[in-house]
Amino acid sequence: MRRSAAALLCVLVALPAAADGVLRVGNPGHPASLDPHRITGVWENRIVGDMLMGLTTEGPDGAVSAGAATDWSVSADGLRYEFTLRPHRWSDGPPVTAEDFVYSFRRMMSGDTTSPYAQFFWVIENGRAVTTGTLPPTALGVEALASDRLEIRLERRTPYFPGLLMHFAAFPVPRHAIEAHGEDWTDPGRMPANGAFRLAARQPNDHVVLEKNPAFFAADDVRLEGVIYFGLEDRDAALLRFRAGELDVLRDFPAGRTAWLEDNLPEAVHASPMLGLSFLAVNHAREALRDERVRQALSMAIDRRILATQVLGSGERPAWSLVPPGTAHYAAPAQVAWRDEPLAKRQLRARELMAAAGWHRDRPLHLKLRYPLSDNDRRVAIAMQSMWRAIFADVTLERAETAVHYAALQQGDFDLGLASWLAVYDDPQTFTLLLQTDSGPNNLGDYSDADYDRLTDEASGRGDMSERAKLLREAEALAMQTQALIPLYHHASRNLVGPRVVGWSDNLLDVNRSRYLGLSPPYD
Repeated sequence: MRRSAAALLCVLVALPAAADGVLRVGNPGHPASLDPHRITGVWENRIVGDMLMGLTTEGPDGAVSAGAATDWSVSADGLRYEFTLRPHRWSDGPPVTAEDFVYSFRRMMSGDTTSPYAQFFWVIENGRAVTTGTLPPTALGVEALASDRLEIRLERRTPYFPGLLMHFAAFPVPRHAIEAHGEDWTDPGRMPANGAFRLAARQPNDHVVLEKNPAFFAADDVRLEGVIYFGLEDRDAALLRFRAGELDVLRDFPAGRTAWLEDNLPEAVHASPMLGLSFLAVNHAREALRDERVRQALSMAIDRRILATQVLGSGERPAWSLVPPGTAHYAAPAQVAWRDEPLAKRQLRARELMAAAGWHRDRPLHLKLRYPLSDNDRRVAIAMQSMWRAIFADVTLERAETAVHYAALQQGDFDLGLASWLAVYDDPQTFTLLLQTDSGPNNLGDYSDADYDRLTDEASGRGDMSERAKLLREAEALAMQTQALIPLYHHASRNLVGPRVVGWSDNLLDVNRSRYLGLSPPYD
């Protein structure tokens, strides 16, 4: 470990009070990896996105901004993007070049390093064929025109493409470090960065320490000397640490403490709407859950207003749709037909559906619900367990750490699974892809419907945004009609921000990169 990193780590771990210029963040999860092509969660993106920067990046307010590229041009037909890279270097010295991005896109979309989010980038020429192995990685429509000029060719007009490039799967990776160290390239002392911070230390299942990257192109504008991310899945324990002054920022505070926090720490509370959905993934491999009547009954029995306003109560909105209201390029989402019916009426209809499917008081349906290790999710799971008793569904609960939980869902080891999906870019496609047959691990319940796939495929080929939105809404309506997954609530961000933190900006993506933050005094 570098001497500066060792000194930074000693300061961070030894002192509960903030060290000058070092931001301490409570992060609700432990990173399974720091490789952007292997990570899956927003808790990992926060860390990796402080170290690596794509062609575009989030601005201080979460909006699309120039990143590794200073600017870009688009052809008249919208199918060819040319990016001009800014002069900048990896933290270990070599320049960041267009070839780095060619290598990174090919790596992300093929072979053993294929990202779970590679499908997002099938808009790139030959993207699908490269991911499925029909064509070699060299066929991907990404080409270095010069060391500082990159061309990306698309198969269809994609107006949201600059926003898509903010996704962590599009971050560049250093070929020279990967070839030198293999899978260990993300170890401290081996992981080069082109972003504002570089990796100083990592203690698995505890914390990750970042230090300011002096090679960052805008290093003079970075006010922090370092960041430490503590993996804190127990939100109540994390809240105690924030109140004790051991954290400057707490991501995702316990929803049940919202009222108390607003009364006692009003200036610290940052709760605002964001593009996110919490839902129940339904395992379509389970015979009982392949029955649409059962899925409808389970969904109808849930009192979403109780979940949003009483069980949580920090700005969440009941979800009757797959796509959150307010998503760009999308009008009113398709919602379930019975959303305004009284709960008693829905419960009666749900019992009728369950009886028709063969489940009743003398023969209850036994299911298992998996949920992540957080008090918010625990309370939601317990509330739904109680609600389902009214329709003769006997549901047992199983809790696990976040990474373990999602691994189980992706492996199909569940009946029902509580899951969240947070948009990395503002477009309805980031939600409708959750149910596409070819979405791989993102399609948690392994749902497959030919009509849904046809509609989403047709939408992908439309350059006219209104026509595209119409097709996506038809697909969404089909999913809501059959309850292919069960939407629960649309998210609100829940952050506690200490009085010394400056530069924080609430936004729909709930992204605040550390390069824009500071601590005062004396860092202002």
